[in-house]
Amino acid sequence: MTQITAEVGTNGDCWTSVGPAGHGMTEPTGLTVRFWGVRGTIPCPGPGTLRYGGNTACVEVLCGPARIIFDGGTGLRGLGKQLQARNQPTASHLFFSHTHFDHVGGLPFFKPAYDARSRLELWSGCRQQQGSRLEEVLGTLIQRPFFPVPLGIMHACLAFHDFEVGEVLTPFDGASLHTAPLHHPGGATGYRLECAGRSICYITDTEHPEAGRDANVLRLMAGADLVIYDSTYTDQEYAGYRGWGHSTWQEGVRLCDAAGAKRLVAFHHDPEHDDATLDRIAVELEAACPGSIVAYEGLEICL
Repeated sequence: MTQITAEVGTNGDCWTSVGPAGHGMTEPTGLTVRFWGVRGTIPCPGPGTLRYGGNTACVEVLCGPARIIFDGGTGLRGLGKQLQARNQPTASHLFFSHTHFDHVGGLPFFKPAYDARSRLELWSGCRQQQGSRLEEVLGTLIQRPFFPVPLGIMHACLAFHDFEVGEVLTPFDGASLHTAPLHHPGGATGYRLECAGRSICYITDTEHPEAGRDANVLRLMAGADLVIYDSTYTDQEYAGYRGWGHSTWQEGVRLCDAAGAKRLVAFHHDPEHDDATLDRIAVELEAACPGSIVAYEGLEICL
């Protein structure tokens, strides 16, 4: 088990207690999950995606005053704008499923990363999967000729953590984060967060086996209160995309049934799925797994 103690609640040089936006210093019970980007592959703004949103993957989870962010897709920009508008120091843990561009492209536009009063901890299993440390990968992206300024211009107190996929991480007291390998080109990491007596899974960019269920995914999902799952395709579409490293909302339902998970959130939508397509999926998903939902930007779930 890897433990990095985040001193949330103190007034040290890097850490300051931070309450969720709009709640001051009040600490909510349980977990609050907010969706800032729900797409995969590439942002897809336009009239056909207005209701579900066109930003790529970014999910914020609040556990008391502590903030965990899953993935840094273009949805991260909106989260950063909201945090920075409060004009207070922020403290966040950002966990990457992997470092494909649709999951890291929002980081250079995350305003708190440029605020010297704030702290940002970045976590990834990419060293094991790709042979490079997270700081090296991001440093390659955030520099010329790909970006006008280097990673080092981020003035927040930054920390980079490379972990072995399969470890149980403790980013702050009272939280444990179980990790598991996923089936995706170049590798990816699935997460199960346990905090405040609740459990949620963030499992995206993974391809299910043609026969049976993925044992690693089942272990993460077992009895979870909420599962956020890669639902890029439908079962009918999947045949044309084998080997691309993605799954279907129907497989998410089958996995939740097998694992005894309580609620599914279909996530990482294909950019070709417009609002009308996702409306149809939402009706079918509710019928197959009552209480489940198709993710959209602005969705907030309290557990």
